[in-house]
Amino acid sequence: MYEIKEDKIILNIKAQPNSSKNKIAGIYGDAIKVNIKAPAVEGAANKELIKFISKTFKIPKSEIEIRGETSKKKQLILPRNEKLEKFLRELK
Repeated sequence: MYEIKEDKIILNIKAQPNSSKNKIAGIYGDAIKVNIKAPAVEGAANKELIKFISKTFKIPKSEIEIRGETSKKKQLILPRNEKLEKFLRELK
């Protein structure tokens, strides 16, 4: 679901594009399911995902790295911060 490496947190994300609203929907297997309003067309859902995660955890968009851009299962590499770590503690 996630991994902490030094000053980074790697999140396994299951993206669900074309949703009614942006939200963290919970745990989906070994990933965190995130509903995204934008369609999976020309990177729109990835941009929306980064924007949503940035806003939710108060992390600058420029500090979020994404892997698996064309897959529904993605990895987001984020800098560690208290808000994100609190969320992960409460997720379990």
